[in-house]
Amino acid sequence: MKIALICPASLPATQFGGILFLAIDIANELGKKGHEAVIFTTNLDFANNPYTFNKKLPKLEKIDNFSINRSNVWFHQKLFYVNPNIYFEIKKFKPEIIHTIGVRSFQSLIAAVISKKNKIPLIISDQGGLTTHPDLKKNNIIKKIMYRIQNPLIKFIVNQTTKIIVPNEYEKKIFLEYATDKKIIITKNGINLDKIYESKINFKIKYEIKNDFILFVGRFNKVKGIDILLEAWALINKKIQNTKLVIMGVDFGFELEMYKMIDDLKIKDNVIVIKNPPREDVLAAYATCKFLVLPSRWELSPLTPLEGFAYRKPTISTTAHGIPYTITNNENSILVEPDNSLQLSKAILELLENENLISTYGNAGYDLVHEVCNSKKMSENILKIYQEILRDD
Repeated sequence: MKIALICPASLPATQFGGILFLAIDIANELGKKGHEAVIFTTNLDFANNPYTFNKKLPKLEKIDNFSINRSNVWFHQKLFYVNPNIYFEIKKFKPEIIHTIGVRSFQSLIAAVISKKNKIPLIISDQGGLTTHPDLKKNNIIKKIMYRIQNPLIKFIVNQTTKIIVPNEYEKKIFLEYATDKKIIITKNGINLDKIYESKINFKIKYEIKNDFILFVGRFNKVKGIDILLEAWALINKKIQNTKLVIMGVDFGFELEMYKMIDDLKIKDNVIVIKNPPREDVLAAYATCKFLVLPSRWELSPLTPLEGFAYRKPTISTTAHGIPYTITNNENSILVEPDNSLQLSKAILELLENENLISTYGNAGYDLVHEVCNSKKMSENILKIYQEILRDD
C-alpha cells in the first residue's frame, strides 16, 4: 500500500511536538509491515523557534522504514506554513491513501484538494484542538482574520474526508460539530517503545546536576502553564532546597517572560532551563527525574506523560480539556485545576514526600503504555482503518 502522511513539520524539527512524532511513528510502523509510507512536509529545521526553514535539508530522505519528502516554505503566518510544491510531490507519488495530521494547516488543504481531484481516500487526524485551542480566543486581529478564513477551508477538508481518527472522546465531541458519528473513529495515541530507551546520555553528568529534580518538557508557551509552575515552585522553594526544577523546551513566545519570572520570584538557584535540547537528552531526563510536571491550560492528547510512563515516572498535570482522557488522576498521575498554583505546589510536595506513591503511579503508567498506548498498537488500528476504506471503496 502506498501511504502519504501529511504533516506541517517532520524531522529534524522535533520542537514542533506531538503531531510530528505521531506521523513518524505511524510511517515507521507501517513501513515495517512492507507498506510504502512517505511523510510529505515542510523544511522546518531544528531550532529554538518554529520559524527556521532550511533549504539545505534533503528534499528526499530515507529514515528507518519510511521516507520524508520536504518542500520549501515560501512564507508563513505563525504556524500556517505555505509550501506550494507539496501539491506536485504528493501527486507524483500517486498514493492509495492520504492521511493528514493537523487540520488547520496549508498541508491539510492541499491533501483535501488532491483527494477530491484524484478520488483518493482521505483520513484526517487533528491533534491541534480544532475549536478549543486557547489561541483561537485571543484578540489579535490578524489571528482572528486568519481563523475566520480557515473555517470554510476546514469544512471543506472535513467534508472531503472518509474517516476522522481521534485519540479520545473529548476530541470526538469537537468533531461532531462538523461530521457524523459514523465518520469518527477513536484510536488511542501511542509512543514508540523501540526508540524511547535509546539514549546513552548521563543526564546529571552532562548538565552538572547533583540534586534530585522534577521535570517539565514542552514548548515555552503560556498555554503550557509554565507561569503557574514557577509560581508553585516559588511557594515551596524553601522547603525543597535539595530538589531542582528542570525546564526543557523551545521558545514559542514565552521565553523572555519565563526568565523574568524566575528572577522576580527569586528561584533562580533552584531552576535549570535547557533550551532546544536534543531528543536523546530529553529521553535521558525522563530516565533520571523524580517525576514530570505539566500544568497545561490546554492539551488534546499529550504524549509527554506517556513518554514519562515508559520510564515509570508519573506526571502531575491538570484537568484541562483532553488531559483526563489520556492520563488518570490517582492511578498514574495527579491532576489539579488549571491556573491553580497552590494546588500544584501541594501536589508536587505530596509526590516528593512519598516515594511509594511515585512508584505506584509510575508502574501503572508503565503498564498503560506497554499494553495500550504504544505506536505498534496505534498503527495496527490505523492500518485496519486504511484497509477497510480501500476494501469498501
